[in-house]
Amino acid sequence: MLTRFARQRGFTLVELMVAITVLAILFFLALPDFRTWIQNTRIRSVAEALQNGVRQAQAEAVRRNRTVVFFLTNAEPSETAAAVADGVNWAARTVPVLPNEPVDFVRGGAFSDVAPGVTITGPAAICFNAVGQQVTIAAQGCAAASTDYDVNGPVGMTDLRRLRINVSLGGRARMCDRDKILSDTHPDGCSP
Repeated sequence: MLTRFARQRGFTLVELMVAITVLAILFFLALPDFRTWIQNTRIRSVAEALQNGVRQAQAEAVRRNRTVVFFLTNAEPSETAAAVADGVNWAARTVPVLPNEPVDFVRGGAFSDVAPGVTITGPAAICFNAVGQQVTIAAQGCAAASTDYDVNGPVGMTDLRRLRINVSLGGRARMCDRDKILSDTHPDGCSP
């Protein structure tokens, strides 16, 4: 038997407006946390790119049985780019053994494209010898020492991660959280 009025399905205009209003309120409440999450992701991406660049330079030094320099630069990454502290790009190149020997460009990358507003604080260059250890080469601006690169978020934002890439004399690159001290409870912390 057919009923005279079929039941209508769907939402009324009032129900849709209430749902949209509730969603808008939730969105605006979550917006600050969402911005922090995005910036923390950018900081992590830059730190990982920096760590991978250091590891690639060290691996290439061992693979090529040559000294390789990892450096920060503000120029386009190339074999002729100048090394500068706190640069916005990174590159790796071989160090010539003889005066007329050509320099080979190993690899390079840009941090500013990955994460605008994220900065790196650290030395201009690190040199790795054929066994993957840090060496001092004054002409390249390298001094063999335990080296730290600090990755910082945009100024003025709070609750951002503060990461560090530590490169040991032996060439080991380790990422750590500067706001934690390395311990059994915080294996991701930095050494004091």
